[in-house]
Amino acid sequence: MKSILDIPPLWLLFAILIAWVQARFAPMGLSLASGATDLMAGVFIGGGVLLIALAALEFRRARTTILPHQVPAKLITGGIFARSRNPIYLGDAFILLGFVLRFDAVLSLVLVPIFIWWIERHFIIPEEDRMRRTFRSEFARYEQKEFARYEQKVRRWV
Repeated sequence: MKSILDIPPLWLLFAILIAWVQARFAPMGLSLASGATDLMAGVFIGGGVLLIALAALEFRRARTTILPHQVPAKLITGGIFARSRNPIYLGDAFILLGFVLRFDAVLSLVLVPIFIWWIERHFIIPEEDRMRRTFRSEFARYEQKEFARYEQKVRRWV
């Protein structure tokens, strides 16, 4: 059984909470507040939710698990996964950035690259290792260009 710390959405909620606390109790006189910032916040949050929904739809179509610590029955390479190997985590990063902008938590902008680094080290790399072992022929690198594989064709983030 995995620890509660092994649930990626909890890390997103934790980062959002830190941004809210920073904006509420330690704004340090910094502000990006404007109509444009509010619009960007909405676009990032909405875009993140859309990425997650599109990825969830692909998992449903493939009839495989969306849970990060379980190996899916199929390697999903279509839909949004043709553009990003990790659209759910990318969506999480967009949502975090959107909330940081929405809360006007300027100092918390640093949370976005920290969140991306943390997710990559603790979730993406182990998931990709499991995927390589399970879907070796489809996922792994291959020397000849005519047999370009998923890992070579599709970037980790964008």
